[in-house]
Amino acid sequence: MPRGCTFGKLAALASQRNDSVPSIPLTARRRRSLALAILLALPAAAHADDNDAPGCPVGVVKCPKKSVSWEMCRKNDLLDFYVPGLPTEGDRSSVPRDASAQKVSSPDKSHYVLEGEAQVKQLDLLLRADKITYDTETTDYTAGGHVRYQDRGLLLSADRARGNADLDQCTLDGVRYQLLSSRGNGVAQVAVMDDVGHARLKGATYSTCDVGDQQWAFRARDMDLDESEGVGRAHDMTFRIHNVPVFWLPYARFALDDRRVSGFLYPYIGYSNRRGFDFILPYYLNLAPNYDATLLPRLMTDRGFMLGGEFRYLTDSSKGTFNFEYIPNDRAAKDEEIKYGESLPGSRWWYRWQDSTGIAANWAAAVDINRVSDDRYFEDFGRGLYSAAVSFLPSSAYLYGHGDWWNASFGGDEYQITDPTLPSQFEPYRRLPRATFTAEKSFLGDLTGGVNSEFIAFSKNSFPQLDANGHSVRIRPLEGQRLDLFPYLAYPIETSAYFIRPQLGYRYTTYDLSHLDATLNPLVSRRSPSRGVPIFSLDTGLVFERGLTIGDKAWTQTLEPRAYYLRVPYRSQNDLPVFDTQEIPFSFGELFRSNRFVGADRQMDANNLSLALTTRFLEDATGEERLSASIGQIRYFGDQRVQLPGAPPTDYSGSTYAGEIDLHLSDRWRVVLDQQWNPNTHRTDLSAFTVQNRFGSDGIVNFSYRYRRNFLEQVDVSAAVPITPSWRLIARENYALNDPLASPLDRHGKDGRTLERFIGIEHDTCCIAWRVIARRWIHNVEGNADNAIYFEIEFKGVGSVGQKTDNFLRRGILGYQ
Repeated sequence: MPRGCTFGKLAALASQRNDSVPSIPLTARRRRSLALAILLALPAAAHADDNDAPGCPVGVVKCPKKSVSWEMCRKNDLLDFYVPGLPTEGDRSSVPRDASAQKVSSPDKSHYVLEGEAQVKQLDLLLRADKITYDTETTDYTAGGHVRYQDRGLLLSADRARGNADLDQCTLDGVRYQLLSSRGNGVAQVAVMDDVGHARLKGATYSTCDVGDQQWAFRARDMDLDESEGVGRAHDMTFRIHNVPVFWLPYARFALDDRRVSGFLYPYIGYSNRRGFDFILPYYLNLAPNYDATLLPRLMTDRGFMLGGEFRYLTDSSKGTFNFEYIPNDRAAKDEEIKYGESLPGSRWWYRWQDSTGIAANWAAAVDINRVSDDRYFEDFGRGLYSAAVSFLPSSAYLYGHGDWWNASFGGDEYQITDPTLPSQFEPYRRLPRATFTAEKSFLGDLTGGVNSEFIAFSKNSFPQLDANGHSVRIRPLEGQRLDLFPYLAYPIETSAYFIRPQLGYRYTTYDLSHLDATLNPLVSRRSPSRGVPIFSLDTGLVFERGLTIGDKAWTQTLEPRAYYLRVPYRSQNDLPVFDTQEIPFSFGELFRSNRFVGADRQMDANNLSLALTTRFLEDATGEERLSASIGQIRYFGDQRVQLPGAPPTDYSGSTYAGEIDLHLSDRWRVVLDQQWNPNTHRTDLSAFTVQNRFGSDGIVNFSYRYRRNFLEQVDVSAAVPITPSWRLIARENYALNDPLASPLDRHGKDGRTLERFIGIEHDTCCIAWRVIARRWIHNVEGNADNAIYFEIEFKGVGSVGQKTDNFLRRGILGYQ
């Protein structure tokens, strides 16, 4: 019988409902369920993750993956004899077995017959049958007539069972089973337990579909299960869809538990007009308990054969991953050379190494090395649906340390250009080495002292450039070292009703430069320029609250005025180089920053006062924030003289007005508005509007408009529309009203173009879900479009075949789940 199919030696009292019952000794042993072994025998199904993913709140940018839904499935008839309330925890071997029946008879001292609702119970194990017989001398037993078995994870029925308790042998005929922790179910003609850890199955199946509607199933002629090794072996195994064989394996080896087993994984299948038919068949290698590998052979009909792989390792102090892809002969490289007028290598590759290593209690190292053979690699071979949009490929390696009041790092980073339209001189500087140290500690009450510091050595490869005669020459770029120090004192005062945060610091930046060239950097003439400037800021705010009633609901409204004063005297910085500094696009958050530049090459001058006002509406019953609205502006008491090279000083008395509104009309409606209006030009600098509506159980529609002056103007519409409970349409249109590639004099109207468009359909049933997506998108900066069709089919509880589209859809459709 299941769980070792043993009665053991008689040692407990079996109660009788009608007649006096003799004492029947039973011994308790730990046994693995034969029926559970049947379930585990089929590929990955018994370990399906049925945990519900959290719901997706309205307005969330990227929702979690939706959990597998079994709502369309019917109840398995086996559940009719499910007995609720059995224990789900505890050691079964420490609990005696109890036997009971309406009638117990013994024709002699060695044979016992239990009839009429006969059952044996041990903790969570419950075996029931119309009749159970047991021989105390040979320990042979039989169970017949509606044999039913239940434990904490399984229901099983059989026509009959027979075996030997001492030898832990058992044979069951006509087995049907149902997992309690998932939808897994199936049958076996005969199940033979040779001993505690070994079983043989004949004519076994597995599926997560309805018992009467097996849309797909695994079927094997025979299986051998070795629970001691955690390995199963099947012969003559087929995967069937609607009872039609789809693929056949003469032999399959698979895991019976969480132990990893080498073997093929589910393939990836796709098509695009850049690669043709695209097929990947992963093979997993379980090399050791703490490291493994996956080989990724890839066939692209238009380009050739590529070999990829992933190696993972885990030690007591380190974990890491190494990925690579290599195609020895790209058949389309020559065609692209003609098309783009640039040289491409015949053999192309990519690799990435990521490692995180703990060195001591307060020290760790992190490495992320990323390289490709050429700047069009991701455009041509990227498997991720957004991987072609990489312009700079970062690599870094750092040693990190931290304490109670300090943080430090030492290492470096560099970038590789992966945008073919960017000349080599636009490659960012290598920052090697780079060291940072930050510290902050309170003393004398709330008085706080701190320091932010950074040292970087900047270097860069020489690049070609035409001289006055039209000849190509190699240019050695400006290089050097930079030390940036910012010690400060602060005295923050924080309460629930107000805050006051004064801070006084001094920023000192000095350089040691080499390769000065007046033609490239006419303003940089000194080898050791420096800048020192005091910085004072005072950030203050108040929080007012009032209760109010709107309709029949109680609300709390807040009013939060905020003032931020910043004083930074002007220091001329025209003779300082620009290694890694950029101006941050203006936004509401920039009202409260001490520098509008990121990077230490420029420190803004300031005599400014930022004024802002925020109000919020909170629903008292739920605590939900239904409305947040903010508006603010910087008032300038002096000219803004510090600029990046080529930008003139400005004399504005006030900055752009920045406003934000986030309105949750209900759990199904959300409206977000960002607006910036420039009083100096009387024009809108930025406008962004998004509205989202959820409808039905899975319906969602989004509309967005984005505008930034002299840069972009786009409309984005996306939707997932249920047609029936099992059918859903998905679509997106991202349209640029101005063409980024057009002349600056003609940015609107006829030069607009679609940046991305896709339409697809999803179908969901009890145990199968599939989707087909047709997509057209701009895949490179030249504006060339690509077309592709993606197909994915999921066999619920087992896995999916085809292009993984979940992340793509959750990124492309706001709120998709």
